[in-house]
Amino acid sequence: MEFLDRYQQIVADAINKYTFKDKPSELYDPMNYIISHGGKRLRPIMVLMACDLFGGDLKQAIKPALAIEFFHNFTLIHDDIMDEAPLRRNKPTIHTLHGINVGILSGDGLMLKAYKFFEDLEPEIFKACIRIFTHTGLLLCEGQQYDINFETQENVTFDDYIRMITYKTGVLSASSFEIGALIARADFKDAKAIFNFGKHIGIAFQIMDDYLDVFGDQAQFGKKHAGDIYENKKTVLYLLAREHATEEERKELDYWYSKKTENVDKVYGVEKIFRRTKVDEKALRLIEKHNEIGQSYLKKIDIPEEKKKPFIELANYLLRRES
Repeated sequence: MEFLDRYQQIVADAINKYTFKDKPSELYDPMNYIISHGGKRLRPIMVLMACDLFGGDLKQAIKPALAIEFFHNFTLIHDDIMDEAPLRRNKPTIHTLHGINVGILSGDGLMLKAYKFFEDLEPEIFKACIRIFTHTGLLLCEGQQYDINFETQENVTFDDYIRMITYKTGVLSASSFEIGALIARADFKDAKAIFNFGKHIGIAFQIMDDYLDVFGDQAQFGKKHAGDIYENKKTVLYLLAREHATEEERKELDYWYSKKTENVDKVYGVEKIFRRTKVDEKALRLIEKHNEIGQSYLKKIDIPEEKKKPFIELANYLLRRES
């Protein structure tokens, strides 16, 4: 997808331009470390795509796009600490290299630097973007807490899970698109439509993340295989398995999810139930469903279909990814 390469280059150039040179280096070097690993940088790209869609000036959107990227990486640093994750994007996590204290501080630093990247916007647009950005951050914290709660909560419903991933993942994609639209001065109706497109694509993205945790290629995925099973996370795979399992299989799931252990027998036992209940196929169908809902919102925007093609390509790309 050539359009993705173009946006990725814009984001990469901006990150190089705004590399942290502040002191103390013990704080800023870890911030540069996680930002430089890149990943797909989809969320800042979403800001630029939405700005382009509504005919905005990309130059005005570059710093807010970086704000989204910095904020996203702040959440990853803290998420990795909470999950005790050793790898992120196939590289050692910051707290693994520098300790938990530096991980917390460098994450906080990235969040505060993110806010500064909105300062060049005109007052009215600045106020709207900061309101969305702050609300998104709070919802993300709520989603993370729900995720933590689910590890020890006995009854987690499918609706509970969808709310959690909407807050934890969906709203950041949604707000990235909405902020780009607002910078381009899109009207309220269109800004909300692109927000809802992003929300459902974000949900699909997280379901795919859950799927890849167990069924993906570990070398490409860049995370510990079956980390969600080790951490007792009530992902979509677990919920679908419980729904379609036999009574005996449910008891086995309850047994393994009552323990937080590195025992490989746990992963083997849970994966066996996942495969028997065909949760891989069911999860992929859910991803397709949310992709279709997202694209239905895209259709409501009164803009030539040609300009919407990159958004459809991006959404479809999320269904095919292996990492």
